[in-house]
Amino acid sequence: MPSSEAGDLTPTRVIEERVLDPRLEWLEADGLGGFAMGTASGIRTRRYHGVLCVARTPPTGRVMLVNAVEAWVDLGSGPRALSSHRYLPSVTHPDGAGRLASFALEPFPTWTYELEDGVRVVHELFVPRDAAVAVLVWRLVGAPRSARLTLRPLLSVRDVHALRRESAELSLASRDETHGVSWQPDAAFPAVSARTNGVFRAEPVWFRNFLYEEERARGYDHVEDLASPGFFEHDLTAGEAELVLAAGVAGAPATRADASAGELVRELRARELARRDALAPLDRAAEAYLVRRAAGRSIVAGYPWFTDWGRDTFLALRGLLLARGKHAEAAEILLAWAEHVSEGMLPNRFPDESDAPEYNSVDASLWFVVAVAETLAAASGLARAQRTTLEEAALAILAGYAGGTRYGIAADTDGLLACGAPGLQLTWMDAKVGERVMTPRTGKPVEVQALWIHALDFGARRASPYRALAEQASAAFEARFWNDATGWLNDVVDCDHVHGTVDASLRPNQVLAVGGLARTLVSSARAGRIVDVLERELWTPLGLRTLPRWDPRYHGHYAGDPLERDEAYHQGTVWPWLLGPFVEAWVRVQGASASAKSAARARFVAPLLAHLDEAGLGHVSEVADGDPPHAPGGCPFQAWSLGELVRLERRVLAAPAAEALAPRPSVERA
Repeated sequence: MPSSEAGDLTPTRVIEERVLDPRLEWLEADGLGGFAMGTASGIRTRRYHGVLCVARTPPTGRVMLVNAVEAWVDLGSGPRALSSHRYLPSVTHPDGAGRLASFALEPFPTWTYELEDGVRVVHELFVPRDAAVAVLVWRLVGAPRSARLTLRPLLSVRDVHALRRESAELSLASRDETHGVSWQPDAAFPAVSARTNGVFRAEPVWFRNFLYEEERARGYDHVEDLASPGFFEHDLTAGEAELVLAAGVAGAPATRADASAGELVRELRARELARRDALAPLDRAAEAYLVRRAAGRSIVAGYPWFTDWGRDTFLALRGLLLARGKHAEAAEILLAWAEHVSEGMLPNRFPDESDAPEYNSVDASLWFVVAVAETLAAASGLARAQRTTLEEAALAILAGYAGGTRYGIAADTDGLLACGAPGLQLTWMDAKVGERVMTPRTGKPVEVQALWIHALDFGARRASPYRALAEQASAAFEARFWNDATGWLNDVVDCDHVHGTVDASLRPNQVLAVGGLARTLVSSARAGRIVDVLERELWTPLGLRTLPRWDPRYHGHYAGDPLERDEAYHQGTVWPWLLGPFVEAWVRVQGASASAKSAARARFVAPLLAHLDEAGLGHVSEVADGDPPHAPGGCPFQAWSLGELVRLERRVLAAPAAEALAPRPSVERA
């Protein structure tokens, strides 16, 4: 875009630059684990940016099939690009992004391009629910005598985490179908079918050396070649150009096999508009993480690289489902996990048929008990057999933890829960590189005790042996963790299982002792001191830091290669999900009045709502820098981050309906 003279930053120019901001990303999830994803500018910066990424074994086994569709339009004076890519060494080509006038997120990702004589081309993309399909449409605004649109699909056909380089082993042959064409470059991957109202012309060619800037910044391989079997031609003056891409997996296409492209687009568009119109923006975002798994449901921890993880699922469903009144769906997910209790533990990742379960978390199982307790309290219509199954699974976890299970997890003589062994990272602060554990926290971590006590409270209401243990642990907690010299709770006591030792680091983990769970575990005076120090030293507009800035271990930026990022992951980096329990604690300390809730919304929640338009559009990022301006990072679409925002909005702060339903603004040009 042309640069502005000093003092000439008009609103139009500022918003133009914002549309081209590579940090602005959109997501279209298919409810099966697959997705389409990209930037508002249309320039792909990640290996995960693509048009058709599908899950072969929903919600796992993701494969990237179609990465992009290059578009050109000719009004009679020569072709004009409507797309751009980055190539080595650092070249943007062609110049389609320079014609981008606006981008809007709702109801579907929509780009508007300006051409000569006031003519515009509007491009729309959406992914229908429960189908491995992507729908792309281009339409003309204006009345030129002619407008020829050329579309060239670019394919990688690979595992979503891999990269493709040119290979003679891939077949770029095309197979004609009733309403389009199909390709299967690699027999090990699903075929791609394309239904269109245009004319396809086979012209196999490779495009080499695409550059993914975000992958390079994260220290990963970042160059890829893409294959194109040919191109489509459309006469835009005769009506909109339609292209429906579908993968040869279960769920595609989700309508009549003999339908034309136009019929398919109309059916899918009407269905998606009806579904989306029935949901408020936060609900639409929440639905992106809910996916099918076999005959049931699950929650994807984040896009684009996470699948369904235990800790993330149990923490996130409190906002994504329970706070939205989706009690039956929450129970369905918990019932699926309940089948995998082993020695009193749940795996921290849902075990697929080909994978051995990974029982490597102390808190995931406790979050399960907390989620079960809240679900059973809310889901009055749950069948007795389902309630029994959930209760028995929760009690099996308590029995395993109380009696002792893997990795030194066991109730100690003070009633608190010990855990950990050398070389293990069992808490949510789980960064590990090779054999190096960044934050081992072996002993009795503070948030684990908060979860343990709340789990024991659940057990005590159903089995008498847990009543005494619950009382003992509750009585010991404040005495063992409160540090009068610092004015906050120790992060770990009995470090490395040495009685009496403490880690007095100021960390946000203690927030679960005062907020985020059913009750406060310390006196009101001490709760107030904890909230004050967390706000003063750890709070940022996007969440809580994991260390204060004055700590010598503090890392202010989450950036660099995997080692650099893992070193910073829990050593100063901000986590938005922590804002949920913090705001709840802050409101409790203030007396939970209407004025306190209003103040909390203005001070703490408003910045997070503004963040919905800053990175993963409509969603909340995984992490952010500890240092100002707190640039978001990590996964741009994170389930527990959004879940805690929804829980604040719908439950903790009881937002007025009109405010909760207010539409989010689009990113567009004035």
